[in-house]
Amino acid sequence: MAAKPSIPKGTRDFSPIEMAKRNYIFNTIREVFRLYGYQQIETPSMEMLSTLMGKYGEEGDKLLFKIQNSGDYFKGITDEELLNRDAAKLASKFCEKGLRYDLTVPFARYVVMHRDELTFPFKRYQIQPVWRADRPQKGRYREFYQCDVDVVGSDSLLNEVELMQIVDIVFTRFNVRVVIKLNNRKILTGIAEIIGEADKIVDITVAIDKLDKIGLDNVNNELREKGISEEAITKLQPIILLSGSNPEKIATLKEVLAASETGLKGVEECEFILNTLQNMQLNNEIELDLTLARGLNYYTGAIFEVKARDVQIGSITGGGRYDNLTGVFGLSGVSGVGISFGADRIFDVLNQLELYPREAVNGTQLLFVNFGEKEMSYILPILMKIRTAGISVEIYPDAAKMKKQMSYANTKQIPYVAIVGENEMNEGKVMLKNMETGEQNLVSPEELINITQK
Repeated sequence: MAAKPSIPKGTRDFSPIEMAKRNYIFNTIREVFRLYGYQQIETPSMEMLSTLMGKYGEEGDKLLFKIQNSGDYFKGITDEELLNRDAAKLASKFCEKGLRYDLTVPFARYVVMHRDELTFPFKRYQIQPVWRADRPQKGRYREFYQCDVDVVGSDSLLNEVELMQIVDIVFTRFNVRVVIKLNNRKILTGIAEIIGEADKIVDITVAIDKLDKIGLDNVNNELREKGISEEAITKLQPIILLSGSNPEKIATLKEVLAASETGLKGVEECEFILNTLQNMQLNNEIELDLTLARGLNYYTGAIFEVKARDVQIGSITGGGRYDNLTGVFGLSGVSGVGISFGADRIFDVLNQLELYPREAVNGTQLLFVNFGEKEMSYILPILMKIRTAGISVEIYPDAAKMKKQMSYANTKQIPYVAIVGENEMNEGKVMLKNMETGEQNLVSPEELINITQK
């Protein structure tokens, strides 16, 4: 007996209706990206591991899917190395390539390789799948799409302002209420300095970033495990739990970080972004949140995260400023900032809230019933006219029983069915049935086009 087929955990199949929903997401996001002058690129699904490793921190490196070398991958490996069973060391010899973890690092690699062809500042968007060897759970997948938008070659904070506008417009178009959370890695660096743990900035940010998931007590325990002193942890508490309006938080941070030049620079950048956006009349709230850390090592300035208000799910968009990323590939002094929309989580949010427009989900708009060759010959030229008008139309391929053909239309939720028999052909018309109301009308092909277009 053949084994029952399956797919890897953390991956999904998508039906035609689900794909229509996903394309609605991609197309909506793509349209907004284009409004701001971004151009599309694509990069390979796999990259050299040397490109990927060391860019996401120790935890990120563990989540990279590595691709086993083809051919004799044991060549050059000693029996002693095999017997030691050091998985990480063996993987480095077995695998030269890996599936991309995100779209930002491949983008930085792209910029360096194509620098002579690009005009800076270079504004690109990219909509492609990424892979992470994470533990699958609700809202977290091993294969998922990201919709990234980045600009490199400009230090201007106007880029950050525009990215926040893009976020606001996208979710307004989706009719999803969100809160946009803003912080700055310079602020976090300043906090680490004033509590006396400047060399532990990475450990502190990784722990703080988990506050929503594991709670304050567990964050503090993780800080202790990383060697952060009790005195420093005590000093940290009122800072990461800072409350009040954005202007109140800014005022408090200016006092708290007065001794940190780096920290004050981060406060100044956040203040500019918030003040500029205040005049833009965003539809969604933007909140300065000091617990936001975005645990990726390459962020150096403003960082963002977007949470849905009406659905319990993790971040659905995130990103930030990275000043040093292209430097590791030999191109220094190129600043960048970008955000990534998590298409799969947005898909889940829109499903839960039932926010897909009907026209985005519907596929075929019109089905012609097939009674036989004579009727089919009459219908085919009409089909050409209908498709030329941009209307999605099918003819049932077989002269099956009427009940079967109508059942097909119902199952596919086709809103109109056209019936052509001897009488309709004699009059040069079509009997059009509205599947929702049951109403039937004898119409000309031109009238049929007008009705279905509406």
